[in-house]
Order: sequence, then C-alpha cells, then structure tokens
Amino acid sequence: MASAIGHEGWEAVIGLETHVQLATASKIFSAASTNFGDEPNTHIDPVVLGLPGTLPVLNQKVLEYAVKASLALNLQVAEHCKFDRKQYFYPDLPKNYQISQYDRPIAEEGWIEVEVAEKGKDTYLKRIGIERLHMEEDAGKLVHAGSDRLAGSTHSLVDYNRAGVALAEIVSKPDLRTGREAAEYASEIRRIMRYLGVSDGNMQEGSLRCDVNISVRRGPDEPFGVKVEIKNMNSFSAIQRACDHEIARQIKAIEAGEPIAQETRLWDEGKQLTKSMRSKEGASDYRYFPEPDLGPIEVTPQRREAWRAELPELPAAKRHRYAEQLGLSIYDARVLTEERPMAEYFEAVVAAGADPKGAANWITGDIAAHVNAHRLAYGDLPLRPQQLAELVRLIEGGTISGKIAKEILPELLEQGGSPAAIVEERGLGMISDPAAITAIVEDLLNGHPEEVEAFRGGKTKLQGFFVGQLMKRTGGKADPKLANQILVAKLKG
Repeated sequence: MASAIGHEGWEAVIGLETHVQLATASKIFSAASTNFGDEPNTHIDPVVLGLPGTLPVLNQKVLEYAVKASLALNLQVAEHCKFDRKQYFYPDLPKNYQISQYDRPIAEEGWIEVEVAEKGKDTYLKRIGIERLHMEEDAGKLVHAGSDRLAGSTHSLVDYNRAGVALAEIVSKPDLRTGREAAEYASEIRRIMRYLGVSDGNMQEGSLRCDVNISVRRGPDEPFGVKVEIKNMNSFSAIQRACDHEIARQIKAIEAGEPIAQETRLWDEGKQLTKSMRSKEGASDYRYFPEPDLGPIEVTPQRREAWRAELPELPAAKRHRYAEQLGLSIYDARVLTEERPMAEYFEAVVAAGADPKGAANWITGDIAAHVNAHRLAYGDLPLRPQQLAELVRLIEGGTISGKIAKEILPELLEQGGSPAAIVEERGLGMISDPAAITAIVEDLLNGHPEEVEAFRGGKTKLQGFFVGQLMKRTGGKADPKLANQILVAKLKG
C-alpha cells in the first residue's frame, strides 16, 4: 500500500465516481437532441421538462452502450435490472427527481488495470476494482450571472439542453491511494470509453466528469476515515492536484485535533485549493423508490454476448501486444494507444511492411505534430499508411537518409504520393558508393589543409566541421555511416 505522498505513516483512501455522457443522438428517455453547443433550451420536450401526462421510454442505444462499457470494464452484467427515482430539488432538474438506478444496476463487480508513473519512482501496474456501473439521466446547467460586490452573482440562468442526456456512472472501489493513481484511473476510463465509441470523453464540454471521494487514515490496518467529496475538476492534472491538496488538508486538520466534516467541496483551480460547498447527502436523503413509469430491463445472455463480440481490442491489451510482440518501449506503446485512430493508423503502416519501431518514431513525432497542429483525423491524412511504410522501408534499406526523409515529409503530409517515386524523380537516393564518397572526402580535405592539420594536432572536435561540410557537398545524400568511416580514416592519415 502506498502512503500519502510526503506524509509518512498516513494512507489516503480514494474512490472515484465517473459520469460518462453517452454519445447517443437523442436523450435517454425522449427523442430530444443531444447536440452540444446549440442555443440554450432548444433541445427540450415535454418528457425532459417532466410535464404532466408524459411517460419516459428507454433509448435502446443507451442500453447497448451501457452494456458494452460494462463488459469493457470487466463488470458482471445483470440479466435483469430496473430504474429508480432519486429525489432532489434543484433548479436544473425540472422534474425534481432524477431517473437513475439504485439497488439493481445494470452491472457490478469489475476492474481495470492502470499504469502509474509516480515522480521519481518506477512505473507500476495496479488493478483498480469497480463497484458498479449504472444508467441515469443528466441534469441541466445553471449559469450564475450578474455581479454584486457584496452578494456575488445576482441571478442565475438555467439551460435544460443537457437535462435528460444519457449518463453511465462508474463507481470505483476505494482502491486508489494517491492523486496520481486517481488521475491515471480516470484517464484510462476515458480512453476505454473513446475506444468503444460510446462517449467522446470531452471533459471541457462536460462529457466526462469525475467526483473524488477522499479520506485518510494512520496506516493500512486502520478503519476508513471520514469521507469528503470533491467536485469541479475538468482535467486529469486537476484531479491529481485536488487529491494531493485534500490529502494534505485532512492530515493537517487531524494532527491539529480538528474533526473532518463529511461534506462536498469544490476544487478552486485558480487558488489550487478545495472549498466547502455543502454537507454530504446520504442515500436516505434521496428517498429512492422504483420508477413506476419504466418496467424492468432484461439483457439476455445471447444479447450480451453479441455485444461483447463487437468490442474492439482495448487500450491495455494493445499496450501489452505492442510491447511483447512488436518490441516497442512502454512509452511508445502508451503514446500510440492513447487514441484509437492513431493506433489503427500505426497498425496499418506495420501491416504494409514497415518496421514497427521506425513507424512508431515517425507517427509519434512528426506525423502526430502535423495532425495536432492542423486538427486532422488520421483517416483523412493524404499520407496513406502504405506510403509511410514505403518511406520507412527506403530508410531501413539505405536508399535515403533520415534527413532526406524529413525534407520530403511535409510534401507527403500535404499531398500524399509515392516516396520512392519522389526520391527517384529528384535524384535524392543515398550515395553509398565507397569510391564516390572517398573522392569527395579527399577533395574536401585538400581544400581545408589548416583544419586537417589542427585535427591531427589534437583538435578532434573539428570532425563535426568536416561531417557538416561533407553533407553540405552531397546535399545530405551521403550514407552517414560509410561517410563517417571514410572521413575518420582519411583525417587520421
């Protein structure tokens, strides 16, 4: 068990509640659109507003996405489950209750494995238990407006466009011990959801939101402490910083003899601290009871297994395969599998005959930079996987140098085409004839007698000068290894 960072003898106990907005075209119980960014209150209908006489109808795509997400998280999918009403009164919840799942969720008892890289420590693998995944509807959004020097906001506006959007809430077990582990866990959840295509996972738009529950105790054998919930974190780095701050705050308070209140706190990104928001509700405060307008849900074993067969290879499996079968480093495997489109592009390049390491270097470097800078999709790149494989093979085979490849890459990224054809058309092939290189080297040394004498007198750093001059004369086309061997031999006389 890891101790709370910087607090010897203490241990943090952390669990996450991750709300994943499912990428369905319509809401969970109505046909209203889920399109993000439109004018406020334009995606509402009588069901969303809870008007009298309306009845919810479950969106079947929501059920499919929830089951697929559950299977990907190694959860046990229930053959029968139900919906419940969760009562609470707030302006952004028009019905004054939320349709959720309480005692019979769609799935329970799962896990995922995460790679954790703590600063100054070796990367380690950790299995994090997942307690449950349940379906529910989202609430609307309040915008606090106006200004008053003493009172703060003078009024609030409510936008119901988000109300009724389908959510999958994923509740971890209290298996996390550091802010870094919490951030890595949330990142892996997002990665999996994006691989499945069930959510875009955009934290800036609220498509993925995390609430963190934290307590501290004096060592792993002590009972859990008083749990505090933290909200309002919109990045994985914010999750880590909020956890680390709250752990330190709780330890300091306990050591000073102050009690820890069970409450909900907000993370203030500007001040880098947590602030008290309200006392924490318990399950009894929500007065759950079965939703009378929705019948029980059945997921047959046949339907479940059909959905399982549609799952893609998931990030963790890809990382292991890239390292074990393709010989890539852990770092390269992680970068390549961060997004499914990049991984698929890489695999297509390797399938076309490229060396995996060579392909990885180009994709994670120059190509990723180009894609990000121009906000492109890998599927839309003019440089097709077969063409990149051809470029990698030209380098591996000694036809061109890496320098020449970099010179023609911008054109390939913009227009595509055959690298071999470009190299042949422009005479960019590497000079690999020893006699030709020897002649160029001798001519170069004859033109710089003083530098040659200085090199032979002990100024060996001049070798770099000669290498630069040689590459300049050959337009970077001299075989670097062969050219260096001939140059050093001639310099030493």
